[in-house]
Amino acid sequence: MTETATAEPGAAARPTPVPTSSGRGIPRERLILAVLLIGTAAAYCWNLTAGGWANEFYAAAVQSGTLSWKAFFFGSLDPGNIVTVDKTPLSLWPMELSGRIFGFSSASMLLPEVVLGVGSVALLWATVRRVFGPAAGLLAGLVLALTPVVVVMFRFNNPDAMLTFLIIAAAWAMTRALGDGRWRWLVLCGAFVGLGFLAKQLQVMLVVPGLAVAYLVAGPPRLGKRIGQLCAAGVALLVAAGWWVLIAQLWPADSRPYFGGSENNSILDLTVGYNGIQRLDTSGFGPRAGEPGIARLFGPELAGQITWLVPAALVLLVAGMVLRGRASRTDQVRSALVMWGAWLVVSGLVFSFMNGTFHQYYTMTMAPAVAALVGGGGVLIWRARENSWARLVLAVSVLLTVATAWLTFSRTPDFVPWLRWAVLVLGLVAAVALAVWSSGRFAVAALLVAVLAGLAGPVAYTVDSLGKSQGDGGMASAGPQVPGSGWGPGGGHRGPGGPKGNSGGHGGPGWDSGPSAQIVTMLKSDAGRYTWAGAAVSSHGANSYQLAADVSVMSIGGFSGGDPAPTLAQFQQYVAQGRIHYFIAGDDRGPHGDSDSESAKITAWIEQHYTATTVDGTSVYDLTASKG
Repeated sequence: MTETATAEPGAAARPTPVPTSSGRGIPRERLILAVLLIGTAAAYCWNLTAGGWANEFYAAAVQSGTLSWKAFFFGSLDPGNIVTVDKTPLSLWPMELSGRIFGFSSASMLLPEVVLGVGSVALLWATVRRVFGPAAGLLAGLVLALTPVVVVMFRFNNPDAMLTFLIIAAAWAMTRALGDGRWRWLVLCGAFVGLGFLAKQLQVMLVVPGLAVAYLVAGPPRLGKRIGQLCAAGVALLVAAGWWVLIAQLWPADSRPYFGGSENNSILDLTVGYNGIQRLDTSGFGPRAGEPGIARLFGPELAGQITWLVPAALVLLVAGMVLRGRASRTDQVRSALVMWGAWLVVSGLVFSFMNGTFHQYYTMTMAPAVAALVGGGGVLIWRARENSWARLVLAVSVLLTVATAWLTFSRTPDFVPWLRWAVLVLGLVAAVALAVWSSGRFAVAALLVAVLAGLAGPVAYTVDSLGKSQGDGGMASAGPQVPGSGWGPGGGHRGPGGPKGNSGGHGGPGWDSGPSAQIVTMLKSDAGRYTWAGAAVSSHGANSYQLAADVSVMSIGGFSGGDPAPTLAQFQQYVAQGRIHYFIAGDDRGPHGDSDSESAKITAWIEQHYTATTVDGTSVYDLTASKG
């Protein structure tokens, strides 16, 4: 590895040359990269539409965005623009544009997510390669592509795919900035983080400490200039995120949808409240994967999703920092370790201790840091293997990986039962060999066996995930169901409900079975005459019918019926104007059945003034008929 040249005060450091083994190295590397990316694309496309609409909540919003540009801009759940999803809408836009171009379908919706996945692998390869070399870049890309939670979510329609792509892009830009200290890279890094906010709001901020600390400590220019450049990155972040927030906030409330999940129809409240404080520390709020605590990542809910290589990544991080301890301040290798290490530690601690709503797939944003540290740190320590302590570090990394795999496999003894023994044997042999041999064929063979043992678990979970549906209520998870995890088949959690504590949260039509074909036919009848062919309480009651009938169905109260959208007075006005055809009754009547919620008032008003018809076991009200 060629060291970074020490910059003169105030001058930019020259980029670290990427090591290559020979003139044939680059073509060979490109061939391996092509195989990696093509393989990733093929695997992610395999059985892609088996889960149907995946998360129907976001699928309905995508469908709406293909029919209405206002719904596209705001992320509305229906083309009539009553209420939005409970996130900012950037992650929906590629899927909606795909639907407009190719026609809305499960495939057109999910293919952009696959593209984001392949792009993320390629971008991480380029980022890690720039500092640690070709082998490190390829290994990092491979680890990311095979991380089980990553595999699931790049085949799903939640915002996490877009968020992960954008934070890797931010790391790429920061790596360039650490190389030459140019303003444009800092500005670009901030812009990517800002766009990440528009994908999933405050979760993007988990990577900011690592990015900022790395440049503040190791950026090539003088300290004052580094601080100024970081301020410029902050301004770029605000601009990239703020343009949409400003437009959305200034748009007259009576001509736009209600911001779903907010208490007062405000994006700022949605950001700080529902997607902020309530995620971090609201006991009992919503589904929660595992009990908060330092061991949470190793629990049954999360270990198989992300944790396989986390211990090895941490060991390699510490060893790498020790190895580069005497390097110059602007050493790019050490600064990269700081960036990825802080990213992993901060994210891991937050996910371990957050006490609000916490889904397994949130941990997807840890995966780039794990992959970069395993790829970059592993190759860095491998190059120093002439030192006995470096060989010991490699051996310990393998042993910790084997222990983590054994713990994870032991919870599902019927899942590929021979594999945990194979990983144990291969891992022990590789660890001993790495500790003993520093060169020659035995050392290389030991390294290959170690990689095989380390990736066997993620590969098994990946293959299992590719073969099953992930469409159970949006609670996607990888691998087999783990006894005692509290998560149902396909990852569907059956515990506390969604926003605002809606008990159960999933009682609407279509949650456990498909929508009634008879009701779908009714909704399609004369649908063009109405703004909403139907209405139901909560997205769980409405989304499946909207998707099946391909007509606008109002989600009264948003995600779980708790949003005051529409109010009773607004709903009565829509009915008087003849804009709503049917009301489909269900079990959802607002949070905890609260009679003061607008959705409960609307339901009570309908039951009082209209006569129900039972259709396929469901009560349906014709709101165009005379009041009873």
